Amino acid sequence: MRRHAEGAGLDDVVIFNTCSVTAEAVRQARQSIRRTKRERPDAKIIVTGCAAQIDPKQFSEMEEVSSILGNQEKLEAKSFQSLSLDGAERVQVNDIFSVTETAGHLIDGFGERARAFVQIQNGCNHRCTFCIIPYGRGNSRSVPMGEVVEQIKNLVNRGYNEVVLTGVDITSYGEDLPGNPTLGVLAQKILKLVPDLPRLRISSIDSIEVDEPLYDAIIGDKRVMPHLHLSLQAGDNMILKRMKRRHMREDAIEFATRVKKARPEMVYGADIIAGFPTETDAMFENSLRLVKECDLTWLHVFPYSEREGTPAAKMPPVAKAIRKERAQTLRKLGEEQVLKLMSSKIGKSANILVERAVDGIATGHSEQFIPVKLFGNFKAGEIVHATLNAIDEQVMTASPTSKR
Repeated sequence: MRRHAEGAGLDDVVIFNTCSVTAEAVRQARQSIRRTKRERPDAKIIVTGCAAQIDPKQFSEMEEVSSILGNQEKLEAKSFQSLSLDGAERVQVNDIFSVTETAGHLIDGFGERARAFVQIQNGCNHRCTFCIIPYGRGNSRSVPMGEVVEQIKNLVNRGYNEVVLTGVDITSYGEDLPGNPTLGVLAQKILKLVPDLPRLRISSIDSIEVDEPLYDAIIGDKRVMPHLHLSLQAGDNMILKRMKRRHMREDAIEFATRVKKARPEMVYGADIIAGFPTETDAMFENSLRLVKECDLTWLHVFPYSEREGTPAAKMPPVAKAIRKERAQTLRKLGEEQVLKLMSSKIGKSANILVERAVDGIATGHSEQFIPVKLFGNFKAGEIVHATLNAIDEQVMTASPTSKR
């Protein structure tokens, strides 16, 4: 989007790429738009992303907003070129379900970022009862394997040492491609055809959709980082059914146990919703128990948020105060799990990808996604072998032993 805007000669412009996962995300976007216009009254404000795709009217009614682009339009140079013309259409949002391909988005860098994010898939074919995202992103569509591999080769040649595979529902990768290649097949292709890639990280996955090729890649190649983020959402079977999820709590436990048995250093993060409609205290306790049973660490906890137009919004709600309380309880448990993990790593070695280095202090993440602080002269993007020494407010300090 930045490149398209620059190419169209749009200089004094602020682009808001909005989220619509929760009502709070939309509220904060609107608040930020108003604040930005006060701070930069002469700047043109372009709003795009999922919230703009789903409900462009709410942004068109804001006098601070100059233009609104849909999720497909934001990826097209012609959209930005049209904004540079007098009389440009203010709202450019088409039917996202008419999009059948993921737009070509090969880029050669990520500014100052140390790790590269490669989108291999967009959209979602599932209809979880709480989720509005398919209406913002459309149906699932995948980037052909050859394009993915080529982009990763280019990024490695430019010095990136870690690549993260991302998407809306990446375990559905390949369902729309000839031959129906899976995420596991893609991962194995990347590992084989890009041998110089030091670290491959896989973002959020649906564990129930992990096939044997993906399982083999995860446990069989050390270049796949030992950290998986699981889309679990709840730990109670009745709630999972009402969410229209595709797994039961037993499936999550079986997957986590199987992978960890084969690769003991594996750690897990997870998405969990607190206070989903009809959730009782006993049901919530099942979610708390799942954290321990799957040995989860990095938790993304969301108090349930009603999204108009979803089936869950019509279900008997849990009081907002209870949702908030349960979310706090989950977050506290998650922090305890992270502390337990960090404590077990004191005195152990790790390879740290440096993501930021300023005035002799470098920060980054280990293979297990532990945030680490190093002291010394390092450059963003390099991998440093270090000994983890101590815990300092949810961050570990480390002593470097060598650079990669």
